[in-house]
Order: sequence, then C-alpha cells, then structure tokens
Amino acid sequence: MTARAETIQVREGKDRKPIHLAAHFPGVNNTTVWSDPASGSQIDFESFVHLARTAERGLFDFFFLAEGLRLREHRDRIYDLDVVGRPDTFTVLAALGAVTERLGLVGTINTTFNEPFNVARQFASLDHLTDGRAGWNMVTSSDAFTGENFRRGGYLDYADRYHRAEEFITVARKLWDSWDEGGEPRSVNHRGPQFAVRGVATAPASPQRHPVLLQAGDSADGRDFGAKHADALFTIHSSIPAGQKYYADVKARAAAHGRNPDQLKVFPGVTFVLGDTEEDAIEKAAYIRDQQVGPQTAIAYLEQVWGRDLSEYDPDGPLPDVEPTGDASITRGKARHGDPREIAAKYRGIAEAKKLSIRELIKEVTSRQQFIGTPSHVAAEVDRYIQADACDGFILVPHLTPAGLDDFVDTVVPLLQERGAFRTGYEHETLREHLGLDPINSLAQGDADRVAQ
Repeated sequence: MTARAETIQVREGKDRKPIHLAAHFPGVNNTTVWSDPASGSQIDFESFVHLARTAERGLFDFFFLAEGLRLREHRDRIYDLDVVGRPDTFTVLAALGAVTERLGLVGTINTTFNEPFNVARQFASLDHLTDGRAGWNMVTSSDAFTGENFRRGGYLDYADRYHRAEEFITVARKLWDSWDEGGEPRSVNHRGPQFAVRGVATAPASPQRHPVLLQAGDSADGRDFGAKHADALFTIHSSIPAGQKYYADVKARAAAHGRNPDQLKVFPGVTFVLGDTEEDAIEKAAYIRDQQVGPQTAIAYLEQVWGRDLSEYDPDGPLPDVEPTGDASITRGKARHGDPREIAAKYRGIAEAKKLSIRELIKEVTSRQQFIGTPSHVAAEVDRYIQADACDGFILVPHLTPAGLDDFVDTVVPLLQERGAFRTGYEHETLREHLGLDPINSLAQGDADRVAQ
C-alpha cells in the first residue's frame, strides 16, 4: 500500500482507538530473504533475543512465534525453505521471558496432536515464569502427513478438527480454573467424545489465570471458533474494505456467542518496506519481492496447484498449457485451499489480463499485505486502517531475521506516538492488560463441572 490510497471514513478525536502492534519472528517461508547479507540465523537464540528486545523497545504488545510439526516435502524431497526447522516453541518463549520484562510471548501450539493437560500445564508455567505474559495461538490440523510424527498416527477428518479443538480448550480452561483464589485445588472431572480427564492441575492459578488466546482461521468454522473462544484473531485480509467486512463479521459472531465484541481483537499479518521517499520505498519493495520469489520458488508454488512436475517450464514464460491433475501429494505438509482447477482458472485470468509470466504471477498472488512508503506515510496508513475499523492492530512480519524490525521501531513508532494513538510506555504488567482485555479472576468465568476433592 503506497500513498495512493482510497478515501475511507475513520474514527477521530475521542473515538480514536489505541493502536496494537505485535512482531512475528520470520522463519521457514519465502517471506524471509535468506540471501540478504544482513540475514542471520533462525536457530541461534540471539536472533530471537534481538527481535524480542526490539519489539519491547518499540512497546509492542507481544512477540509471536509460529510452529510447524513436520518439515514440508515437495516432490518427495524436503522443501529447501524448511530444511533447518525451528526450536521448540515453549523452550524459546520461556528463555525469552528471562531477557524481556513486559513484552507478551505468544506461541502456536496444535490442538490436534497434543493433550489438554500437557498444554494447559505448559502455558500455566509460562504465565507464572513471565508474570502474566503468556499467549496461545490455537491451531488445528487435518493432515495425515504431520500425524505420522505422532504415536497414534493418522489424522482427523477435516470437519472434526474444530470439534476436537472445542473440547480441547474446554478441558484446558477447566484445568486453569481448578485452583481457586484461596489457593485450594479442585478436581477436574471431564468426559467427552475426545477426552476423559480426571485430576488436578499441578500448578496453581497463574497471573492471567488463562493465557491470552489467539486463533487464525478464515473458514466459516474457523471464524466461529475464534469468535467464541479467542481473545484475538490473526487474519490475512489486505485492504480496508476486506478488513472491514471481516472485522464486522467476527465481531457480530462474538456478540452472537454472548461476548462483548470489544473483547475480541483483530490482527492482520502485514509486511512493510520503508524508504526515504515513496519512490525509494517502491524500488526497495520490488527488489525484495524479486528475492522472495526466485525462479525455483515460482515453479514450486505453481506445482502445488497443478499437482505435477513443471520443472521444464520457464519461470519467466507463460503459464503451463496443461491442466492440473488434482494430485495433492506433490507437496506434503502444506494446506491446499480450494479446488486446483478453479485456482488454475483464476491464475490464468490474472496472467492473461495483466500479461504476467509464471514468476510475475506468483509474486502477485502470494504477496502479503504491505505498507510501502516513507515512515510518515506508513504511520498514517497503520493508523488509518485501525481507525477505519478494518482491524485493531497489526502483526508485523519483517523480511529479515533478526534485524528486520529495527527501522520500523526507530522511525515509525515515534510518529505513531506523535499521532496520540500509540503508547509512550507500558502502563501494565500482563499481556491481557496490554490488549485492553478484561481480567479472568473468577471461577464463574470458567467451566463449572468441577468436583471437590
């Protein structure tokens, strides 16, 4: 998004919303430009420390860590961008808790291939160790390939993954609430289709009682699950009209579940490119996209849709003249969205209308939402999106590990503060407080079928 922006009605004066910001640790995907001389390691702990401390210096709400439970494979080989993987989420977040003071620490943990007791215990421990800064990005999986890494193997049918997630979070909440405010433990007695749990949580109630809950899912089931259970949603919507439509939808779903819509925050993931002038920023952004989508990456992305080997095609030439096979096995460990023939038809329409090569097309259709321009322009755009009720904040995804956030914190954050919509210091201790969420301080807010010991 450059300075040529549409006219949108925004909140002003006393109605202005506070801006919320979070930092996504870049890693195993083609968003990160590993070929850049400034690129560092995604394994070295100092990389995590640098990004987290930069985010805390910028007074961000939280640091966000994604996770994959299996390295992707493409054409029966480990996909290059996943070769190194990433350390365990809880280990990294616990270590970061020792080198930060106020920054929230959010990790992605799967509800399909874990157990509620273990996850509830780990998040309660993290919340204790960080004085109330833990957050959980809840994800599901219907992937048999990932399931092969686990004892029970197999997978859940696509339609069942949210049924398990629903019961998973119910059990976790019972465990978090199984110690009362007087420090007395109570037994959890749960029986359901997915879980039968009877026992007591091993840790007393943590500072937040429940970690802040995040969720990413754009299907109807995903939106409804997030609106019912999550404190914040991680979204992909890239324009103000699309963001406003999503924002209104999930807030209405939250209200339908009896929740205060203001207690559900919306965070699109966004990249950014800063320049001394608009032209400078546009030139930098074009260079970065060239590095993110090289010839090999362009062909690999197209093969995921076509379901066949396209290595003989020129990435700087036209789209293949053959149709997709429907074979999903060419890429394993990565979700496919939609019917391949429909996607291919859409791609052909875009390529024909804009006269794009394979590589040019993939650069366009895989691009994240971007803020491109001078620091003052980017600050104005960030504020405009939020005041237009397209979101409540942004999760920033830098293109460099680990120093990609530095310029934003040094140049854009002060301008957001000057606009009066971003904090000039941390006012609270916990992540829940940073986000303006109500405290969970009563057992009545949890599930009520506990049985006293």
